[in-house]
Amino acid sequence: MISLGCFSQNNQDTPAISVTYFRANVLPHTPDLEHLKGHPSGVMVDFVKQTHGNSEWHAAYNYPEYGAFFLYQNFNNPYIGSNYSVGALYNFYFLNRNVKLLLSQGVALTTSPYDKVENSKNKAFGSKILANTNLGLFYKKENIIDKFGIEAGILFTHYSNGRTKSPNSGINTYGLNLGINYNFEKSKPNSVDSTLVKTDYKEPIKYNLVFRSGVNESAVIGSGQHPFYHISVYADKRLNRKSAIQFGTEVFLTTSFKDFIKYKSIAYPELNLDPNTDYKRVGVFIGHELFVNRISLEAQIGYYVYDPFKNEIPIYDRVGMKYYITNKIFAGFTIKTHLFLAEALEFGVGVRL
Repeated sequence: MISLGCFSQNNQDTPAISVTYFRANVLPHTPDLEHLKGHPSGVMVDFVKQTHGNSEWHAAYNYPEYGAFFLYQNFNNPYIGSNYSVGALYNFYFLNRNVKLLLSQGVALTTSPYDKVENSKNKAFGSKILANTNLGLFYKKENIIDKFGIEAGILFTHYSNGRTKSPNSGINTYGLNLGINYNFEKSKPNSVDSTLVKTDYKEPIKYNLVFRSGVNESAVIGSGQHPFYHISVYADKRLNRKSAIQFGTEVFLTTSFKDFIKYKSIAYPELNLDPNTDYKRVGVFIGHELFVNRISLEAQIGYYVYDPFKNEIPIYDRVGMKYYITNKIFAGFTIKTHLFLAEALEFGVGVRL
C-alpha cells in the first residue's frame, strides 16, 4: 500500500486596515469659491483585502488591494462645515510594493449645505448628499513592528453633487497624510494560480450602445430638477489584457436647459438669445477603458459638434466605472463634467456586441 500527501497553495485574500490623518488645502477652481478657502483636516480609515493570486486579475495588476473606506473631513470653514464619506477603493502597488496608488469612489454627507436663508455663502454644496472621489499616492512600509507599519503621502479629494441640485461648484482639496497600517494575518507570498488557463484577449472591434440618465438642475438656484437622457454609440478595440480604446458619438437631451434657455433670453437681453433655441447637443468623443475584473474604469473626452445653446465650453469629459453583468451587458456610474464643473451624475446600462 502506498499513501501520498499533497497540499494546495494558500493564496486566499487576507484582511488589513490603515488609519491616516491628513492636513490639506482647498483648491478654488472658480472665483466665487475664494471665501471657502482654508486648511481642512481629517481622518481616513481603509479596510481592505490583500490579494495573493487566487484570481487571474491579482497577478495582472501586481496583487492589488480592494475594500471599503470611511473618510471624515473638517473644512475648518464656517460655511462648508464637515463631510462624512463611505465607499469602495482599490490600492495598486509599484516599485517593489513600496508605492501605493489609491483610487476610491463613494458618497458623502455634508453638515452645512447651501440654504438661501441660513447658509447662502456655500456655493459649493447645493445638497446634503454628495459624490466623493479620492486619489492618493503614498509610500508604504508594512510589518515594521510585528504586524504594524507606516505610510505617508499626498491625498486629493473631490466633492460634488453632479449638479443634481444647484448651486454645485464642488470642492477640491490636496494635502499630506500620515498614518499606520495593520495586517490581521502574517505575511504570505504572492503566487500565480497554476490551475488558471491563459486567455487570449485579442478581439475584433466591438460596438456599444449605452443609455444614461438621471436628474439635474440648471445654474439657476431653485429652478427645479429635471431628467436628462444621454445616448451613446461607439466602437471599441481591445488592445491587451488591460486596455481598450473607444471612439464614438452621443446625443444629450438635457431637459433642464429648456427653462434655462427661456430664463437667460429674458434675464440677459444683451445675449440676443432666441428663447426657442434647441436645447439638444451632439458630441463626438474618444476614450479609454481599463479592465480590472468584472469592473472596469472608464475615461472619455469629447467635443460638441452641435450645440446651439453654447452654455458651456465645447469640450467635455466623463469618468466612472462599469460592471459587466455578462460579457455583453453592463451597468455603469459616471460623472460628466466640463473641466472642474460637473454637469451630471449618470446611471447607465449598455450592451457590447
